Amino acid sequence: MNVFHRETGSAGDVLHVESVPVPDIVQSVGSPVYVYSRAYFENRYRSLTAAFADCGKDSRVCYAVKANSNLSVLRLFNDLGAGFDIVSAGELMRVMAAGGDPARVVFSGVGKTVEEMDLALKAGIDCFNVESAAELTRLEARAGLLERPARVAFRINPDVDAATHPYISTGLKENKFGVPAETALSLYETARASEWLTPVGVACHIGSQIETMEPMLEALARLLDLVDTLAGRGVELEHLDMGGGFGVTYDREVEFDIAAYGQRVQAALQGRPLTLSVEPGRYLVANGGILVSRVEYLKPAGEPGGPQFAVVDAAMNDLIRPALYQAWHGIEPVCEPGEGAISGRWDVVGPVCESGDFLARDRPLTLAPGDLVAVHSAGAYAMAQSSNYNSRPRPAEVLVDGSDFEVIRRRETIEDLYRHEQAGAAGRRS
Repeated sequence: MNVFHRETGSAGDVLHVESVPVPDIVQSVGSPVYVYSRAYFENRYRSLTAAFADCGKDSRVCYAVKANSNLSVLRLFNDLGAGFDIVSAGELMRVMAAGGDPARVVFSGVGKTVEEMDLALKAGIDCFNVESAAELTRLEARAGLLERPARVAFRINPDVDAATHPYISTGLKENKFGVPAETALSLYETARASEWLTPVGVACHIGSQIETMEPMLEALARLLDLVDTLAGRGVELEHLDMGGGFGVTYDREVEFDIAAYGQRVQAALQGRPLTLSVEPGRYLVANGGILVSRVEYLKPAGEPGGPQFAVVDAAMNDLIRPALYQAWHGIEPVCEPGEGAISGRWDVVGPVCESGDFLARDRPLTLAPGDLVAVHSAGAYAMAQSSNYNSRPRPAEVLVDGSDFEVIRRRETIEDLYRHEQAGAAGRRS
């Protein structure tokens, strides 16, 4: 099912999300606006669970909240049966506000604070993915003080190259994440000896936007070696957490073959009494969303061969991936070009006062002022990484369901930006 498609009607050739014309959403909500497809999210989740259905003793999908943390998105995945992978107290509170069960939550991240640990212990989360000896010491102390036993897994850094962008590589020894396998052995012994800690699993996540399964299978083999070593020492684990990172297509990338990977994982876990966990985020939501923006001005080239700029009402604070990762996002006009349209190769830029404020560069487009454009692959790490830079209110979020749509986060107002501030006397000169 192609949830983003064009249909020809009385208004000409128009982009639709499921059965809803995009201009109808903008007319109701304004621009810029994030638009998500419920059908896409549901279909991706079901294809993922099918791929891992026969892996190990059991399998579970824990949605990585950081990709898109809107409450309606979380509730959607919760209703489908997902657990959740979190990296902050705020994400835990979001999961619970969306009706999620803390007993299906895994807490990852290298910098868990005392307050975050206490919240998670009191909520009764399933497992802490511990990433250092210092974290284990703190967690044991907090669990004892609160008299709330903690289930723990250790995130192993297998020193495997995921062959991805350096900013989203997490499995090399120079990355901040996890502990080496040889260090983990003593940590498991420490946890087993503790009154307040129970070692239940082993975890790994080597990076994001991984295109081939070989690095992940290499990491899996190293984790299974550790599982066997621990079993020989009397430490029997319940689950194996392989993280996420399955690559998606933005431009010409190879879509990660999730079905083939599931078959290889199934073969590797055959006969082992381990529950498999995966923690996808981008894979489930990235290509299920668009960012719709309006062209404010066109700045044609001042000289032959010079750059041409299409200035739109969305900016790097709404989608920072192009500036941060040099990421490519597809972009297309929502409708047929308006009056006075100009064809050419355009840099699509926003109004933020930075030369790095661009959504796309050198794209062949026919545009007129007032036209709407759709920036694709905005379901993950768009709203989640947005900001109020230049004191810009963040856009609304909309979820489409068939022929209906719902605003799942209202557009911020300018007053929202300084609602928690005050112009007090502290900065005045006497």
